[in-house]
Amino acid sequence: MARRLPSRPPILPGFSHVHVLGSGGFADVFLYEQNMPRRQVAVKVMLAEVVNDQVRQMFQAEANLMAQLSSHPSILTVYQASVSSDGRPYLVMELCSSSLSQRYRAQRLPVPEVLRIAVKIGSAIETAHRAGVLHRDIKPSNILVTAYGHPVLSDFGIAATLGESGEQQAVGMSIPWSAPEVLMDETAGTIESEVWAFAATVYSLLAGRSPFEIPGQSNSSSDLVGRINRAKTEPIGRTDVPASLERSLAKAMSKKPENRHASVLEFLHELQAVETELGVVQTPVEVAMDDWAMATVADLEDRTRVRGVAGSSAAPSARRRRRRKAAAAAEYNAIGTIIREGSTRSANAAGSPRGKGMQLLAWTLVAVAVLVVALGATATLVLIRANSNEIPVVSDISAELETDTVRFGWDDPGLADDDAYQISVDGGSVSVQSQPAFVVNTAPGDHTCITVRVSRDGRLGDPSNPKCVDVPE
Repeated sequence: MARRLPSRPPILPGFSHVHVLGSGGFADVFLYEQNMPRRQVAVKVMLAEVVNDQVRQMFQAEANLMAQLSSHPSILTVYQASVSSDGRPYLVMELCSSSLSQRYRAQRLPVPEVLRIAVKIGSAIETAHRAGVLHRDIKPSNILVTAYGHPVLSDFGIAATLGESGEQQAVGMSIPWSAPEVLMDETAGTIESEVWAFAATVYSLLAGRSPFEIPGQSNSSSDLVGRINRAKTEPIGRTDVPASLERSLAKAMSKKPENRHASVLEFLHELQAVETELGVVQTPVEVAMDDWAMATVADLEDRTRVRGVAGSSAAPSARRRRRRKAAAAAEYNAIGTIIREGSTRSANAAGSPRGKGMQLLAWTLVAVAVLVVALGATATLVLIRANSNEIPVVSDISAELETDTVRFGWDDPGLADDDAYQISVDGGSVSVQSQPAFVVNTAPGDHTCITVRVSRDGRLGDPSNPKCVDVPE
């Protein structure tokens, strides 16, 4: 099928058009020169034929979203967003190279380089998840390279968001890197499907092809869909790829979402372990840890968003517990030293005029030490209880039928700071959030059920009893 010609570049105040950079299903990207400050930029312009009120709203959401996330070092920087004089929304972005998407197919990328790229891009994806956002179009061509060789993730959500509606669905997804449940239209996207797409992208950078392409055979869309649904990847075919990396990729692309890594961060830790196995320095995971850095932009709705993703591993908690024990031991030893020194001094000074005073001081120190130890024991008991491995269970889910939706709710069973709810709808699609409420879109005659589990340190608690609602005809 013939490719369409690029649209006419808009006239933008303060910018001079240079030439076209690329074209997509919903937008063109042009090279412009910004007059002040003077620099070259990439400008993404929506096509006039797809622009309507809904698209404008979605485009504004993407602009706000990119502005929120682009402070991350591995997410493409957005400088400006507006609407041109002819009514087309546009984004002004950092100018980056798309060379990686051609390079991985033309030459074999070194394994350490792929791991470095993967950890950096995975950090960007994990950061987006913690901000409540699914990318939903992770693939090699959406990894760009800055002028300094730093990989950055681009293209958050316009195609994926438009792809939620009927006939545009095929346009909005990238089949070779889409999870089986996404291809089967069982979900518009989950953290687990993002883990799949990210792993498929890492596989592609190593293999020089998408995971389900078979060289020398037919690789049509229908062929790929059939192979993806069977979820049996071909070996990468490189002797320099460790078996541990192959196993990690296979787990991330398991057919069943529950068999994959619970988060991108969990997958990244395995990639770092492979780096250590290869004898190279671990690429640091770059995820915002401060609450102010994770604040979300208001009014970014639709199913591109998830909330309250729990990404912390058990290791930091264990380290904190070890530090508490070490501090308690040091405090106890220090108290013992005070008691011993006080007793010795009081004994030596018993015959002196100040003996009685020294003895009184020593016994006062002993009493204080005993009190401190007792308080420490109480605090330790509280800490032990607070750090119990028992995961709370959700109960008594309520349901309220509203227009075209059902609103489910439940009481907080006692979540810790990093806990989250994992919600399964009709035994299929899974969402992760921190709020004790969930809304499901419905139609007349639907029978809708949800179950809720608490996720803690990468582990899941027992599921709640299913809560089901029958929507009247």
